[in-house]
Amino acid sequence: MADRIVITGAGGMVGRFLAGQAASQGRDVLAYTSSEWDITGPAPGELAAGDVVVNCAAFTQVDLAEGEAERAHAVNATGAGNVAAACARVGASLIHISTDYVFGAAGAHVPYDIDDATGPLSVYGRTKLAGEHAVLAALPTAYVVRTSWVYEGADGGDFVAAMRRTAAGSDTVDVVADQIGSPTYVGDLCAALLQIAEGGVRGPILHAANAGAASRFDQAQAIFAEVGADPARVRPVGSDRHPRPAPRPSYSALSAAGSTRAGLTPLQGWREALATAVRPLPSTR
Repeated sequence: MADRIVITGAGGMVGRFLAGQAASQGRDVLAYTSSEWDITGPAPGELAAGDVVVNCAAFTQVDLAEGEAERAHAVNATGAGNVAAACARVGASLIHISTDYVFGAAGAHVPYDIDDATGPLSVYGRTKLAGEHAVLAALPTAYVVRTSWVYEGADGGDFVAAMRRTAAGSDTVDVVADQIGSPTYVGDLCAALLQIAEGGVRGPILHAANAGAASRFDQAQAIFAEVGADPARVRPVGSDRHPRPAPRPSYSALSAAGSTRAGLTPLQGWREALATAVRPLPSTR
């Protein structure tokens, strides 16, 4: 078992879930919220040799980043490099979380593997790609773990939680059908991160996402079906019906093939993961 799991960005969804999952396995966990460790500045003094740091801290507001590129770069690129440099100084290991949004410009129609050419479309994607480079420049032994469309599924701000709330009513909902990714349950992602922390997985780039590809429309229909609502209440529309400041990839699904060869256990399919995360709505009878 890893000596100690140190988590940055522990106030976010992945950080919170990872801290709880690691602690439930009896691991020694040190969790820093972004206010406790602002990765754009120096690292706290508690970091030590043998620690496995998981960098969950990120500027993830994709649309806001378009107008705040400097702030997004400070966290996603410079900050990520700062964490890697701090790990290098004390002899700690690092697992850095990245995103499927480093892809998208090539117009792919099959899941991206770990060594496929990147091509981000947005400020968020470009700063996250710069963060990958900064991490590996400062600490070549680090792991960069790309994931996709992460959700918890309970009350909160993620897509699955929002669709569950809509499903509980009676309204129809328009959902884009021309953006395709790999919806990923946070519990499965965290299990993969903890496997990497144990050692035995080769890096430096890995993909950890639930298997398969789905559009947001596909995902929304599956959520409705899973909670016992009528999937026909979900209507497909194009992205032009919901214009956003930041361009999204039309296709950014991730392949596990290269990561499996590197020793990482493949994550279950996205539809099976959704069933794990989502419970049916209470009966109204």
